Amino acid sequence: MQSAPPRCARTLTAVLAFLAAAAAYGGNWPQWRGPEGNGVSPETGLPIAWTEESGIAWKAALPEWGTSTPAVWGDAVFLTSHVEDRDLVLLRIDKQTGKIEWRQVVGSGSAGRAAALHKSGEARRQQKFHGDQNLASPSPVTDGRVVVVHFGNGDLAAYDFQGRRLWIRNLQKDYGPYTIWWGHANSPVLYRDLVISVCMQDSCKDLPGDPSPSYVVAHDKQTGEEVWKKLRMTAATAESCDSYTTPIFRRVGQATEMVLMGGQVLDAYDPANGRRLWWLAGLAGNRTITGPVAAEGMIYATEGMRQALLAVRPGGPGERPRKDIVWKAEQPTPDSPTPVVWGNWLFLVTNDGIARCLNAGDGRQAWKERLPGQYRASPLAADGRIYFLNTTGLTTVVSAAPRYNALTQNRLDDSTFASPAVSDGKLLIRGRKWLYCIAK
Repeated sequence: MQSAPPRCARTLTAVLAFLAAAAAYGGNWPQWRGPEGNGVSPETGLPIAWTEESGIAWKAALPEWGTSTPAVWGDAVFLTSHVEDRDLVLLRIDKQTGKIEWRQVVGSGSAGRAAALHKSGEARRQQKFHGDQNLASPSPVTDGRVVVVHFGNGDLAAYDFQGRRLWIRNLQKDYGPYTIWWGHANSPVLYRDLVISVCMQDSCKDLPGDPSPSYVVAHDKQTGEEVWKKLRMTAATAESCDSYTTPIFRRVGQATEMVLMGGQVLDAYDPANGRRLWWLAGLAGNRTITGPVAAEGMIYATEGMRQALLAVRPGGPGERPRKDIVWKAEQPTPDSPTPVVWGNWLFLVTNDGIARCLNAGDGRQAWKERLPGQYRASPLAADGRIYFLNTTGLTTVVSAAPRYNALTQNRLDDSTFASPAVSDGKLLIRGRKWLYCIAK
């Protein structure tokens, strides 16, 4: 394990940037993993104890089912669902009461299932869906005026807050069939007036016929017209091309970079025009589910399928050398949940419940504990605490500290795969049957 330079000199700058972002977004949770896409909430006084009988402000029955995370702006909570393996719906739910204010059918589609865990030949050209997800896996994103949704059938659409459709297009019709092995799940993101989507999938370049493209594409937020599109073809092959991750943004001086992870490459783009800025290629592992996280000049990314967790500090434009990897932490690492950083500490949990706290500067392990159950949701950090939500409704709350201190365990009676959201002192947890609003 390599060592890293001290982080203290960067702490004040990071805190000021975090507070500025918190002020800009207020109590909103506009996208998957929150305002900064990092799973961190600036709010304080959040609930840490609840049951089905106490601490629940309301719970709303959902048309089943999906694994997308709520997007929240003001009193509007937006959520997608895939109903009866047919209708792809967008819901607006009142944050104060849990009432479904409107429901729009965006499109339709079926989540075809694979008979085996391996594909060969022409079967690789057809996406099949894992049993844990369906076409409502990507999370909505909003800026307070427009809400944008994407579904695994390729439908990409924008609505206003009154439920009126502004535009819709289908990315499979525009750019070719999805060949990602286990169902497209990348969430769209917003940058200024752009909706940016990624597709990182099996190139099928070893099969007869034309290869299948991986790409990054930006559409106008108001009209849906394409603004720019860039191919993202890597040296990966077959399932190793696949990535289910969502882009993140990070500030570098006065500029903004959009960071992607997948296809055995970590890279960054100018979100305004799609120009590729830098890339770190030749990473290990198979398909990638765990997304990247940016904090204090570092990018943390897990190589595909439970390989090493890397801490990367890009040193400039173009292809980056291996020395940009500041440290590497070997297994156990997550396959699905994306890590979260609080202060100088990075917290992660594996799919089978091994939670770890690492020093974010040098990767040294502070503690390791086994939590109950299986995990797909990404942990949440808020007010000096980490919330770990497993797949059967159990949330373990621990101190965000280098010594393990479990505070509470809280049970809900639902299946829970979506990552939690935070808004105005409330936790929003999406289950298969219910959306829970938890309040002090």
